[in-house]
Amino acid sequence: MADTSARRQRDDTAETRAAAADGTPSIDVEHLELTYGDGTRAVEGVTFSVPRGEFFGFLGPNGAGKTTTIKVLATLLEPTSGRVRVNGHDVTADRTAVRASIGYMAQETSVDEELTARENLAFACDAYGVARGERGERIDDLLDLVDLADVADTPAGNFSGGMKKRLDAATALVHDPELVFLDEPTTGLDPKARNRLWEYFERINERGTTVFLTTQYLEEADRLCDRLAVIRDGRIVEDGSPDELKRRVGGEVLELEIDGSSEITESAAEVVRDAATLDPAATVEAVDGAVRVTARDAGALGPDLLLALSDAGVTVTGFAVAEPTLDDVFFAIADESVDALEAHGTRPTDGDDTAGRHRTEVDA
Repeated sequence: MADTSARRQRDDTAETRAAAADGTPSIDVEHLELTYGDGTRAVEGVTFSVPRGEFFGFLGPNGAGKTTTIKVLATLLEPTSGRVRVNGHDVTADRTAVRASIGYMAQETSVDEELTARENLAFACDAYGVARGERGERIDDLLDLVDLADVADTPAGNFSGGMKKRLDAATALVHDPELVFLDEPTTGLDPKARNRLWEYFERINERGTTVFLTTQYLEEADRLCDRLAVIRDGRIVEDGSPDELKRRVGGEVLELEIDGSSEITESAAEVVRDAATLDPAATVEAVDGAVRVTARDAGALGPDLLLALSDAGVTVTGFAVAEPTLDDVFFAIADESVDALEAHGTRPTDGDDTAGRHRTEVDA
């Protein structure tokens, strides 16, 4: 039985790598719909594709359809309609082939705390049908990859939360999958442990593994992901690289601190609005003793605006340039203002002086 399982997995791996050679994406979703038995439409017409080797992020507020989509991709739910292929296999017709070609790391760790790190990986090898002759080298390789080689023979119950997470991730990779799903993998970890796990995820991606990440930490998505898709109310509403999404929210923010009364600040804002170098899509506000300019190239405008203000007799006591964060993107989408982002080129302003100055953990 073990030999048959191993042979089937080798055949599946060969088929998957052949698909990679002909340009087949890791994930190809067309018009995915899923309606639960109680009539709830969780996903409506979702279409997206993830190329092989990409580090892809999937974000969205609670109830947006994110978890439902992931479960369809991992063959845990059957779609109501649409076409979904993972590593070249249909998730409904070829479930066994899909499952053999993916790794899955859930939010909660699934390691056996009574077993050592090496024993946990050996158990996973047995479950995935890894050929016995390949197991020793594969286990050693993964222990090195996740920095657990020095504690390979220590029971997992003695590990910290971060070490258990790294071991859990390694068990998802014992069969050398082309694609790994990471479902909020760093939830509950301290910053140091989270950073170590980030480095590990970057390493497996550099080795050629396609990574599909969901996370509630937007800084995580910003650092790791090549591209993001944002889902809201069962539909994908934004798609692009982190930098592209941030630019759609409003580009850079240039803040000029003005010496003088509120009237002088208002006058300074008028000078800035009249500047010939200012893009028509830019916004200019007078707020709390400063003039704030939001534009795609706000940083480059600084010298010209400083000269214009100096010629007008306005004293500038300080200035700073900040970029929007993924927090701004997420909050704009959560507030259902995303539809206006591309049209207006600027994010709605509410007087909250936070752009580019902090990152907030949100429940994604």
